[in-house]
Amino acid sequence: MENTMLKTAFVSFMLIAAALTAASTAQAQSSGPVYELRIYTAVEGKFDAVLARFRDHTVRLFEKHGMENVGYWVAADPPQSQTTLYYILKHKDREAAKASWAAFRKDPEWITAQKASEANGKIVAKTESIFLSPTDFSKLK
Repeated sequence: MENTMLKTAFVSFMLIAAALTAASTAQAQSSGPVYELRIYTAVEGKFDAVLARFRDHTVRLFEKHGMENVGYWVAADPPQSQTTLYYILKHKDREAAKASWAAFRKDPEWITAQKASEANGKIVAKTESIFLSPTDFSKLK
């Protein structure tokens, strides 16, 4: 009987410890800086227009709205090298990201740039967004 109670107490302790660790990790990930990986796939034949819009407008407007530009990449090999832009933004936290995106989307300068770049049709076929939290061993913080 005593052995069963001890096992039950131990299992309960381990479950509580695991729950607290998970909650602590989730809180740390949501309260610190967050990185956003975004992947834009251009409409066929419109990749240069996507790159031009980022080069001429978007990058600067991201900074204006509190988003830190970490880096922009194009794949080294086709077919993605001819269609896909990869980039990472840094935000203070998830709430800051949400607020920055809301302000960016309403910015009259962005609306004008977007309309001008899409005068002959949409230039982005697909957009993906993944939020990432740095690990404790990452050089990024």
